[in-house]
Amino acid sequence: MSPIIVISIISGVVLLLLVVGLPTKVFRWIGLSFMKLLIGALFLFFLNAVGNQFGLAVPINFITSAISGFLGLPGVAALAIIQLWIF
Repeated sequence: MSPIIVISIISGVVLLLLVVGLPTKVFRWIGLSFMKLLIGALFLFFLNAVGNQFGLAVPINFITSAISGFLGLPGVAALAIIQLWIF
């Protein structure tokens, strides 16, 4: 076999793997983002359940869920501080 054929076969296989692997990575990223949004909404639900006794209520919407989901507990704490001190 000539080197040109071997290189073209290897390049074709690599290109095929990139094209096939790309959608799975995109779907994985979308799935993880959706899971983080749900976890953020759950964090806010528990914050509202406990914070309601102290007069703290953070609205659960897309923005606050994204902040609390992607930043985690520091994001929830930041939202609670913003709610208490600014609003």
